[in-house]
Amino acid sequence: MSDTTGLTVLGQSVQHAIAHVEVFPAPANISSVSFESDELQSFCPVTGQPDISTVVIEYVPNKHCIESKSLKLYLWGFRDRAVFAEALAAEIAGEVMTTAKPKSVRVVLTQHPRGGITITAVSELTA
Repeated sequence: MSDTTGLTVLGQSVQHAIAHVEVFPAPANISSVSFESDELQSFCPVTGQPDISTVVIEYVPNKHCIESKSLKLYLWGFRDRAVFAEALAAEIAGEVMTTAKPKSVRVVLTQHPRGGITITAVSELTA
């Protein structure tokens, strides 16, 4: 059985954003983990227009893995935030690095076209 110590949202009826992802001990022989979502929402800090992005989060676990429901709820918190795509990618990578403490993390955020322009921002961090 897996160690679920410290997990507070998994199995619960949580319907609000959370400030940080939750982690659990990494199983043996996991070389990489990847999450992808095409529902990341935020809004432009200048115009206030909504931004919808696809985000891919890839990391090489060290001692912990990210619990996916907590990641969903963490990403949900950006829907009410005014943030540029580049800063959003860097913030997500920083959260993964700070909380899960992986060997490395790579976040690719692709903001869907608005005004005919697609933005792709990449943030890579290594321990």
